[in-house]
Amino acid sequence: MTLSTPGPGFRPRAALAMSQEAAAAVLDPESLGALAAICDLAPSPVLDDLTTSRARAVLAEVDLLVTGWGCPPLDAAALAAAPRLRAVVHTAGSVRSHITEACWERGIEVSSAASANAVPVAEYTLAMILLTGKQVLERARDHRVRRSGDTWLRTPRAVGNFRRTVGILSASLIGRRVIELLRPHDLEVLLYDPYVTDADAAELGVTRVGLPELFTRSDTVSVHTPLLPATRGLVSRELIGAMPPGAVLINTARGAVVDQDALTDAAVAGRIRAVLDVTDPEVLPPEHPLWDCDNVLITPHLAGSQGNEWRRLAELALAETARWASGAGFLHPVRRERLAFQA
Repeated sequence: MTLSTPGPGFRPRAALAMSQEAAAAVLDPESLGALAAICDLAPSPVLDDLTTSRARAVLAEVDLLVTGWGCPPLDAAALAAAPRLRAVVHTAGSVRSHITEACWERGIEVSSAASANAVPVAEYTLAMILLTGKQVLERARDHRVRRSGDTWLRTPRAVGNFRRTVGILSASLIGRRVIELLRPHDLEVLLYDPYVTDADAAELGVTRVGLPELFTRSDTVSVHTPLLPATRGLVSRELIGAMPPGAVLINTARGAVVDQDALTDAAVAGRIRAVLDVTDPEVLPPEHPLWDCDNVLITPHLAGSQGNEWRRLAELALAETARWASGAGFLHPVRRERLAFQA
């Protein structure tokens, strides 16, 4: 089979592969129209099962798949049905659940909207760093109960964000974005990442430290490491125990990166505070003690792209599709050799 080469005038045949719900959320009619202007887009419904006769007929013709949450694995059987497929544009972050070894062996080019999805997570993290530094959540709760004026001149000196120390665990896409957002503030920023050199840290404007030092020195530790075999339980009981009294642990990464039993013990004892957008399991049992901790804020995995932020994912995917079709290549490629360090 002779395949056309991406470049001027090339119009790829494309299809959507994701859950119906993800397609409806991320790709509004305007985005679908823009995509159809770049590609010959297979008609709905989207492909959420790659084993059906309709899916096999669509796959037989596609040069490119636009994927999203709920995309089935692109395994050897799926690729055998898609002899023309040469590129995948993912409208979300991690591609681990659907990009298989068979894709890399075929030489399929892969792009991800991870950098776009990092933006709202970093914004959430910045907001929580500043709010917890000012102890807004606890003080607002107390004010609601007391319903009288505050003796603000007696505020403890531990309250506030002036020269507070923030520790960033991992210079991931999100970790780097958080560091960037922290720059205008009067904060000392520490970083632990075994793959970052002193020169890299200096360029980022942070101080590179070891993992134990990150926890002993930081008033706030924000977790941004992906969940990998090497990072499961990385935030151990020992590290949590080394945090200063009243310190804050923020986790927007994955719940299993943190020893949750140790975190629960420290939070219930009132030693530390926590902001958890992720837990292990993802939704804690109703009787879990963290639900009743006044010093813990649990949010329902909302830091990532939601609502109007989905449009940012769609726009990045559209731009990547247009670049690939023109022969310019992806601006946000996913590299096989980097997957061991990525979410």
